[in-house]
Amino acid sequence: MASAPVRVRFCPSPTGNPHVGLVRTALFNWAYARRHQGTLVFRIEDTDAARDSEESYQQLLDAMRWLGFDWDEGPEVGGPHAPYRQSERMDIYRDVAQKLLDGGHAYHCYCSTEELDERREAARAAGRPSGYDGHCRELTAEQVAAYEAEGRRPIVRFRMPDTPITFDDLVRGELTFTPENVPDYGIVRANGAPLYTLVNPVDDALMEITHVLRGEDLLSSTPRQIALYGALIELGVAKAVPAFGHLPYVMGEGNKKLSKRDPQASLNLYREQGFLPEGLLNYLSLLGWSLSADRDVFSIEEMVAAFDLKDVNPNPARFDLKKCEAINGDHIRMLDPKEFAARCEPWLRAPFAPWAPEDFDEAKWAAIAPHAQTRLRMLAEITANVDFLFLPEPVFDEASWSKAMKEGSDALLRTAREKLEAADWSSAESLKEAVLAAGEAHGLKLGKAQAPVRVAVTGRTVGLPLFESLEVLGKEKTLARVDAALARLAA
Repeated sequence: MASAPVRVRFCPSPTGNPHVGLVRTALFNWAYARRHQGTLVFRIEDTDAARDSEESYQQLLDAMRWLGFDWDEGPEVGGPHAPYRQSERMDIYRDVAQKLLDGGHAYHCYCSTEELDERREAARAAGRPSGYDGHCRELTAEQVAAYEAEGRRPIVRFRMPDTPITFDDLVRGELTFTPENVPDYGIVRANGAPLYTLVNPVDDALMEITHVLRGEDLLSSTPRQIALYGALIELGVAKAVPAFGHLPYVMGEGNKKLSKRDPQASLNLYREQGFLPEGLLNYLSLLGWSLSADRDVFSIEEMVAAFDLKDVNPNPARFDLKKCEAINGDHIRMLDPKEFAARCEPWLRAPFAPWAPEDFDEAKWAAIAPHAQTRLRMLAEITANVDFLFLPEPVFDEASWSKAMKEGSDALLRTAREKLEAADWSSAESLKEAVLAAGEAHGLKLGKAQAPVRVAVTGRTVGLPLFESLEVLGKEKTLARVDAALARLAA
């Protein structure tokens, strides 16, 4: 019998900015769907009216587009299981909850928060599991009437089976949960609002999801959902239990799980700094998976072609920002030069660029871009690397000036100016030879000789290849900036 076509889902909540852990989950689901010519369902879990926002919803859609994730069913695409926002599916959840009650799979629980806390404390003190103790499982009609007379409003609890639940996790292998560790749980609040514990598996069932790939933090809810699936199958709501795979934690600083509140977790941060979607996704794919033991840089197409859940490592993965930046830099260098120049555009215009729009020179940008492409880790770095070309005078950085302008720098600069004035300005190599000769005249190697020239012309000790930069800036402006530096040194 042929297996069912792969159907996976990505179902974020629209609360705050998307974070990289969420993106890693989306990536693995998307790659798995594309690897198996399956379907990716994009679903929005927006039942928490207090935390969800339309702004966050739009940010999710924008993030998916920016990352290059296409979805087969969901917002703006539609599909046979619409609507794909949970806030628009409340009637469905109410109907399923009632079926569970009618079928004896769920019951009303009248326990107050104070009563639950008191019994939990007593259980802990006695060394017993502190989950729900089944107090309302078998209430008589008289007990229900008494609770109702008190004005208590019940929640709905799902009745867990009294036998162990075993399943084969696609990442972690066979796992077993015993009844005492998975007690009955709430699925509908006292105000009638359905909980995640109900809506998530109900939507997966109705949308015929075959594989649930999600974070390890949700592993403890899986036996509950498997039991609920059994009830839904019995009621004719679900066809089968999906396969589950729990992806490893993404760890941040201090050996702690990367949190939404960690600065390096925000997807918007990476967009603002000029990470390429393909570079960021390449790195995030390494948080729990690898193409091969000796290769870290690859295209998203190569990842899709090779992606297999059996290769996902269950151990926590540490987010390494420096490695992320390095891999992004590799992807920058993999771009076609015209594509690189085009992707830098946002950082060459307001509000990022410190120069006046009319001072931007397209010809100079076209000439320097190939040299910039060899150096950048993030596109946002382009602004500071090329501002010397478009500002009337270079930025003044006190630290760079103090580091480069040592005793004798004025004499070196005067000699360098003479050599540069006589050099061939159509050749970066000729400019290099001029500065090299100036250094030799003062007993300095090229590295030491070029430092004062670089700071005089660009304002910084670090930047793009110096002599190519001088060639693009031009003879007149270069010599004028050396003169300005000499005047500052003489002041």
